[in-house]
Amino acid sequence: MTGRPSLPIGTYGTVKVRQLGPKLFEAACRFRDADGETRRVKRQGASPSAARNALLAHLAERRRAASGAELGPDSRVREAAARWFAVRAAELEEGNLAPRTLEDYRDAWRLHLDKPLGGLRLREATTARCEAWQTGMRAKLGPATVKRARTVLSGVLGYAARMGALPANPVRDLSPITGGRKRKPRAMTATERAAWLEWMDTHVAHDPRYGRRPSLHHPTDVVVASRALGDVTRLMLGTGCRIGEAMALSWDEIDLELGTVAIRWHIVRIKGAGLHRVAGAKSEAGDRVLRVPRWCVDMLMRRNVDADGAWPVFPDSLGGWRDPNLLMRWLRWSRDEAGFAWVTSHVFRQTVITLLDQAGLSTREVADHAGHSHVAQTHAYMARGIASERAAEALEDLL
Repeated sequence: MTGRPSLPIGTYGTVKVRQLGPKLFEAACRFRDADGETRRVKRQGASPSAARNALLAHLAERRRAASGAELGPDSRVREAAARWFAVRAAELEEGNLAPRTLEDYRDAWRLHLDKPLGGLRLREATTARCEAWQTGMRAKLGPATVKRARTVLSGVLGYAARMGALPANPVRDLSPITGGRKRKPRAMTATERAAWLEWMDTHVAHDPRYGRRPSLHHPTDVVVASRALGDVTRLMLGTGCRIGEAMALSWDEIDLELGTVAIRWHIVRIKGAGLHRVAGAKSEAGDRVLRVPRWCVDMLMRRNVDADGAWPVFPDSLGGWRDPNLLMRWLRWSRDEAGFAWVTSHVFRQTVITLLDQAGLSTREVADHAGHSHVAQTHAYMARGIASERAAEALEDLL
């Protein structure tokens, strides 16, 4: 007499439902796991159908695990996204992804992808459906926002394809996203730099109205912020560093005798976790030591004397790290009154890179100073269309 044949691995037997109480039901069945063992699996619910559905949902997850695959064609896009974000979070822990980048990815998924596409089965996330999603997004939002959301979608579905749940990444064949021409880089002239610093030093630092400006989260930090703007500008013009790198500087990274500044950290605000001083610059190439001009050293010496024990070079009113976003909010208000509505913190960086290029440094040298991994990034920061004396001299004898 032969016994009952074994269930194939990853399958289950008859589902039976029984009542345990007035509003409590239990659904149970036998399931054969990946190790070959058959086990009794059960789930409860407030009704027979609720208990059965809970059991079937659990069995679907268990079946995928038993088959040796994380995802399958019937998995939800939302499930693939959760796994993809887990991989990105691991990259963050290893220092291979910036916290702000992961935060931007999560925002893009939450705002633009989860509701329209998250509930689809992976097999339903076809190129046609993704194209329809992109067309609808493009009709409502700018190209930069759509491109970021598309990057996340491509990452999620590309991960699903690598896990064998899709034959290929359907996002690869979407139509290109056009428009959104980038703002042309602009460097400050010598006259503009002098006017900017004069405004910061005379109007912003001493105008009592700035101390009452309610635009910052910390009103007591307003006067400190306004007095720091001129010096922050000087540091960024003396180094070409990013504002997050400038706010992360501490006195042990500055050698006033040698006139060097070590760029090792940057300040970021992580949603739900506050400010973080993140080890390492924005990229591997961004970890650098810069020699700064004498006027920048003089400014740092003055601040060092006035530091009063504060560890950051540009502390907030409590002596802690300053939020770059709050400082930028203050800078935007100041620049509008000064007639510099076009100035951003990146303009200071573009100014430095443009001046180094005009001084005859090679693109590689400029890229190393700016902390760029690739020279193409450096070219994108150089102001174009500036009148060149050397070009005029070269053409002087043309006729």
